[in-house]
Parts: sequence; structure tokens; C-alpha cells
Amino acid sequence: MNESIPKRRSGTAAVIALTVVLGGCTAPEDRPAASAPPTGAGPGEVSEIATRLDMPWGLAFLPDGTALVSSRLSGEIRRVPAAGGRTSLVGTVPGVRKSSEGGLLGLATSPDFESDRTVYAYVSAAPTNRVVALRIGDDFRSVTRERVVLAGIETADRHHGGRLCIAPDGNLWIGTGDAFRPENAADDTSLSGKVLRVRPDGSIPDDNPFGTAVYSTGHRNVQGLTFAPDGTMYASELGHRTWDEVNVLRSGADYGWPETEGTAGETGEPPLFTVHPDDASPSGIAYADGSLWMGALGGQRPWQLPVDGPRAAGDPIAHYVGEYGRIRTVETAPDGSLWITTSNGDGATWGGTGPRPGDDRILRIDLP
Repeated sequence: MNESIPKRRSGTAAVIALTVVLGGCTAPEDRPAASAPPTGAGPGEVSEIATRLDMPWGLAFLPDGTALVSSRLSGEIRRVPAAGGRTSLVGTVPGVRKSSEGGLLGLATSPDFESDRTVYAYVSAAPTNRVVALRIGDDFRSVTRERVVLAGIETADRHHGGRLCIAPDGNLWIGTGDAFRPENAADDTSLSGKVLRVRPDGSIPDDNPFGTAVYSTGHRNVQGLTFAPDGTMYASELGHRTWDEVNVLRSGADYGWPETEGTAGETGEPPLFTVHPDDASPSGIAYADGSLWMGALGGQRPWQLPVDGPRAAGDPIAHYVGEYGRIRTVETAPDGSLWITTSNGDGATWGGTGPRPGDDRILRIDLP
């Protein structure tokens, strides 16, 4: 366990984060109208890609433009046509342990998929959560678990994290939750409440800060990971009752939980953006067109967060508030559009009102 947690850094990043909080994300009763999108930078037409899905969570594109989507409780993986339409069952992942927030979670496609047919999956399991390598059949009609990439992530009923991302450095990045034990986040020996970084074979990169899979500490529940073209890594994180966070990830950095939540506290790295949980409860996050695009569960909207590398470039902008319900996953498609999944049929946590006609769905958002 960390004996002491470093004081929050001062300087430009902290000033930017505070400006964003005050400018765009005050408490719901005091919040001003959302900022207008920059000219030419807002989303365009929304269309349906797939409907009547069963608790979709992970979404990963394949080299042919199709995508795979995971179903949290059933453990199924389905293939989604590039142009949308009827999905097809690929197979069911073995060893999935169901819970209030657990099951088959994030997916990430191997950069060598055409030759190795490998997809990585985050699975809540027993005795611990794990990341596994799956082989997808040549005919897309089977799923085989080939190996465990990483185990030892503490499991619980809630706070699994679950997002996976293969970054430009070729490594597999993993967002985990604190397993509903806040002290895990500050414990350097625990894999929970962390952002993890391993090679696709599960080995530890030589430049990992602690000589383990841990890349950064002090996270509550990381459900979004993405990177910008310049290599900047971002994570979206569910807060408790005060602030949800978007952070720029730095090697060995502590992000403050449980001593600090958002800007409420004096420890850890300052967040790039904070949003009140009533307006966010964030999950997936993606980069496109100079902005981060973050799904909101309780807030029932996608957020646009303008960025310039590791700096905020404007206030958060809300789109389609309440139109599609809870937004779980956001991914950038090969054609530059955004694909988002709704999460209205999974127990109505974080402000849910239950399924709507056609739920759950994958929606496509055009960007200019």
C-alpha cells in the first residue's frame, strides 16, 4: 500500500481542468446551457446499424470493416456488417461470471487479425477477472479461448472496469475498477483501480513504471480508453458522487482515488475534464476530429470534449441529450464515423429508464 499519496500537481493542467469545470459542468440546477459546437465540428446524421442486441458492451472493428460486439451477460460475440443490418452469432466465450456489472466486457482486435484471427476480451470470472486471447473461426462461426493474457484482477459484484485498447505502441491497455474496495486503487501491488499495460502475449513492457502490469494508479472505475494521433492516452473514469473524470495517462502517475475525486481533494494528477455524475457516469471514449467523444450512462448523451494533445481545447459539449438513453460504448469506425452502443436493457443502473423500441442498438454518427 502507498504510505503517502503525492500532492496534486500545480500548473497549467490544473488551471485548465478547473476552467472546464466552472465553464461547462456545474451542478444540474445551476448548469448553464451547453456550449454551441464549433462550426463544422459537431456530429451529423444518426443512423441505426444494428438493433435488438442483448446488453452490448465491447465493440471492436475488423480489417474488413465489420465489427464484433460482446453481450455482457450471455457471453456471446456477434458480428456486425459494415453497412449495418442483421448480426450473426460468432460464438460464446467460456468462463464468464455474471454479476450486477460483470460478464463479457471489452474487446480489442489484434493488429495481425488477418493472420492470427485473435481478439482480446476482458472477462469477469472466478477466482479473478482476466483478459483472454480468443481465436475467431475462419468462417466467423466459432470462438475458442486460446490463452489467458493476464489474470489476478480482483473481482466483485461491481466496479470491474473492463475496457481494452491496443495503442500505437503495440501494447494492450486495460482499464480496471477498484472491485468496490477503494483501498485497492492506492495499492501498487493490486491490479484493481488501475490502468494496466502489457504486451499482447501478457509479458511486461520494459518501460512499465513498477516492473509490473500497472501503468497508473488511483483510479476508481476506468471504462474508457483511447489515444490521439500524437500518442496521447486518455481514460474516462466513473466518480462517486461528485465528479467523473477524463484523465491524460502518464507513466507511474497517481490519479488520487480514494483520497481525491475529480477536483475535490489535494492528491494525485488533476483531471483534464470533470463532469457531474448526473450528467455523465461515463463509459466508452473515442478520439475523432480533434475531440474526445464520451458515452454517458446516467447522463444519457454523448459528450464532445475538444482536446489538443494533453490539453483541453474547449468546454464539454452535450449532444442528443436523452434521445437514445444510456450510452455505453463509443468507437471510431474505419470510415471516420462514430459507432455507439446503447445500454438500456441491463438493469437500469445509473439513471436508466428501461429499454426503448429497438433496444439495445448500435448507432452510427456521421462526423463532418
